[in-house]
Amino acid sequence: MTYQNYSLKQLQQIDAAHHLHPFTDHKELREAGARVITRANGPFIYDSEGTELLDGMAGLWCVNIGYGRDELAEAAYAQMKELPYYNSFFKCSTPTPVLLSKKLAEIAPRNVNQVFYGSSGSEANDTALRLVRHYWVLEGKPEKNRVISRKMAYHGSTIAGTSLGGMDAMHKQLNGAVPNIVHVMMPYAYELALPGESDHDFGLRAAKSVEDAILEAGVDKVAAFIGEPVMGAGGVKIPPASYWLEVQRICRKYDVLLMLDEVITGYGRTGEWFAAQTFGIEADTITTAKALTSGYQPLSALLVGDRIASTLVEKGGEFNHGYTYSGHPVACAVALKNLEIIEREGLVDRVRNDTGPYFASALQERIAGHDLVGEVRSIGLMGAIEIVKDKATKERFLPSGSAAVTVRDHAIANGMMLRATGDTMILSPPLIWTRDTIDMACERIGKALDLAQADLRKR
Repeated sequence: MTYQNYSLKQLQQIDAAHHLHPFTDHKELREAGARVITRANGPFIYDSEGTELLDGMAGLWCVNIGYGRDELAEAAYAQMKELPYYNSFFKCSTPTPVLLSKKLAEIAPRNVNQVFYGSSGSEANDTALRLVRHYWVLEGKPEKNRVISRKMAYHGSTIAGTSLGGMDAMHKQLNGAVPNIVHVMMPYAYELALPGESDHDFGLRAAKSVEDAILEAGVDKVAAFIGEPVMGAGGVKIPPASYWLEVQRICRKYDVLLMLDEVITGYGRTGEWFAAQTFGIEADTITTAKALTSGYQPLSALLVGDRIASTLVEKGGEFNHGYTYSGHPVACAVALKNLEIIEREGLVDRVRNDTGPYFASALQERIAGHDLVGEVRSIGLMGAIEIVKDKATKERFLPSGSAAVTVRDHAIANGMMLRATGDTMILSPPLIWTRDTIDMACERIGKALDLAQADLRKR
């Protein structure tokens, strides 16, 4: 039995009766009915009614090589036929995670040579938190267990991921976070820079909030600092160039481990394999997922730096942690083929040298001047459009976030899938986008802004 046997209304009714969606107001969804996406190809997705949408979010930050890649389906099928599953427990392994680990060590920053697998970015961040705290125990410093994160950070939606993240609404629903995690200011100059403060100076001030938190807790109490190189779900907040180098200097000064969350930025998004390479960061852990398989299979990879790995191997004994699907052979086979395609088609270089710069200039030249737009910003193929009521004062529409939703709805109605986060429209398209695709996106976004402006004037 296939979905073609059902009408859209029937699918929506079944969905409402049995399916709890992530990050959803379920009452609202059930009143409206879900949009049912049924197929996709290249940079486009299609719903059950045949509507074509240019996917500006690469699924959910992940479909870097686009849709409809037969090679990934064939890699999964071949692996399923040969060995659909075996675990990595009991001193066992399978070929594909072995070979994938070798490949990841080749493309990762030079101090990273070990990999621990899971099935999601949330799992990877859980593992990273546990590993970092375990490291300090092995080093004879169990009191070093505090982790510094940032407000509006997103590190997943498990209990540990939610606790590491800085989303107030998520914390409220959690009703009791993992202890010894504190949050400092985010490096978001558009809203937080002081009058006349340069980007450089703002970056240093934002980094100083990390140092202040270390000193407040006590140097002997802080295990690590965790951050997304570019804050993704919080609104594609790109730090000034001075920020990460200063954060790294501070972490080294106080012997604090540096944890990067590259679940969104990994595998070419910023024009390098990892944003760590874009920003010149040497991290102790790097969490990755999403684009590792371009979303075709669930897989995460925690990349572990040599400092932690050597202690774990030499002093750790048994590490009592892992998942049934750690290093799943089918998911790893798909990841290997996905990375091969990214490399073969030169997508990382294309983002760095061609489409990334063109994307930035297109947003500046065609979108930034609109009356509803306070700022546009981008890095690689990752961008944001700030929706404001007044460009000069940066005043927002009320209620908060409502204007961005209006823009989003008009964009979708005009063939462009965008995401609204607060007052920010965010873009993270497949890396296969060309200059023509970027032109198409800007045209559709511009139309959505015009239509939204007409609606918002009626308020």
